[in-house]
This record gives sequence, structure tokens and C-alpha cells, in this order.
Amino acid sequence: MVDPFVFYLAIFVLAIFVGYYVVWSVTPALHTPLMAVTNAISSVIIVGALIAAAANANVENGWIAKGAGGLAAGLAAVNIFGGFLVTQRMLAMYKKKEKK
Repeated sequence: MVDPFVFYLAIFVLAIFVGYYVVWSVTPALHTPLMAVTNAISSVIIVGALIAAAANANVENGWIAKGAGGLAAGLAAVNIFGGFLVTQRMLAMYKKKEKK
């Protein structure tokens, strides 16, 4: 029987490969909608992370949930703000340049 940690690690590594190939195979015209979707997903992650961070620390190992929730909220926030910056930059590429 396979150790659950090895099983979860294998799933995580496979998810990394699938995510990499899915994102890099998207045509440039679809990058902006893709960024909007990932920002929406990250906002859902923030809600779950805040719930985890608000977990009761009196429960055994409750500090793990608080720490993981705080870390997840921080990383998702970086993803959201970075996604907005990238989306803004990509949309600026489609604007017409002013003639001098």
C-alpha cells in the first residue's frame, strides 16, 4: 500500500505539470480572460483562507489551521494583485497609440 503522503505529493506534481501545459498552450488572445478567471478562483481561495485563519486555536493543532489560512490568504492576495497588474498591462497593449 502506498503512503498517503507519497500519493498526495504525486497528485501535486501532476497538477503542476498539467497547469503549466494548460497555461502555456493558451493562445495570447485568451490570456486576459484566463487571468480574470484565475483572479476569481483566487478570490474564492481567500474566503476559505480567512475561514481557516479564523479557526479556533483552542482546538488541538488549531494553530496549524491559523498559520496555513494566513499563508494561503497572503499567497492568494499576491496572485490576485499580480493578476490585475498583468491584465492591466495586457489590455494596455490593445490601446491605440497617440500620434505625436
